[in-house]
Amino acid sequence: MSLPDDLAAISDDASRELTRFDAEVGTLTAPFASILLRTESASSSEVENLAASAKQVALADLGDSSSTNARLVVGNVAAMEAAIALADDLDTHAILTMHRALMEQSNPDIVGRWRDGQVWIGGGYISPHNASFVAPHHERVPALMSDVMLFARRVDLPVLAQVAIAHAQFETIHPFPDGNGRTGRALVQGMLRAGGVTKNVTVPVSAGLLGETEGYFRALTAYRAGDVRPIVEALSEAAFAAVANGRSLEKDITRVAEDWNAAIRARSDSSIHRLKLLLLRQPIVTIGTIARELDVSEQAADSSVKKLVDAGILTQATAGRRNRYWQATEILTALDAFGTRARRQRPGR
Repeated sequence: MSLPDDLAAISDDASRELTRFDAEVGTLTAPFASILLRTESASSSEVENLAASAKQVALADLGDSSSTNARLVVGNVAAMEAAIALADDLDTHAILTMHRALMEQSNPDIVGRWRDGQVWIGGGYISPHNASFVAPHHERVPALMSDVMLFARRVDLPVLAQVAIAHAQFETIHPFPDGNGRTGRALVQGMLRAGGVTKNVTVPVSAGLLGETEGYFRALTAYRAGDVRPIVEALSEAAFAAVANGRSLEKDITRVAEDWNAAIRARSDSSIHRLKLLLLRQPIVTIGTIARELDVSEQAADSSVKKLVDAGILTQATAGRRNRYWQATEILTALDAFGTRARRQRPGR
């Protein structure tokens, strides 16, 4: 596969920017791997109009959310984790595993196999009349998926361009009845890790796509017409946007963490320090969650919570003593601000 010089240059520049950001964030003490994984999962879901606030997602992670979208975001976190875990063995089985992690809770009847019927995008629900795209016949899906995953494992191609083309081909095959977009963007993360572009974190590339979703969908349409340039450009531009937004999030989280450290003085071996780190990646907690995550007694967890409440770091978010949870509002605000920046139209569009 050969690319025009200008297209190869922008994809290579984007790859280097992703690698630089991955190295920078990977050296920090705060748990940015978990934070960025959550933001990428939320952004990928929002591309499909499955929006949820940071608070809703945090509650869903605790199994206590009335938001269907938030529960779907948590499923997407599992799919992203599967993609990273399987980065060294990206094959059709890996795709089925990602899809299972994504959909097992919301639609278990469709996991574990390729689709067995026709699917299309746009048009009516009953037939593909007036559809904007009709996917290949379901009997062709197994062979097509084997082919695209063979392409995904090649090691002789510019990585970001390869990722963009494999992603576009995956979306063109549309191998599942539902969850194709989110699974395909999980594949992007798996390929970035497999290609050595990232090593430490899940850079939120989907957040970069949010600023120009119409352009992203147009790029997929152009790919289906035989033009690879738009999808390579779209993913490259998304990478630059994701890094810029990710750096803003890193500054916000780091500032909050520094303020907390200044507000709370405790012995170096106190569990309160570990609780502060837990809150950076899990900004809503219960006493039971803290006890389990930190391996301390519920009495010790309760004592740490009280200290953070007194310091203004935690706020009780429920009334009474039943079903109580506490939230770190500053972290929730930073995560929501990340989403707001991602949704802004990018300059020049």
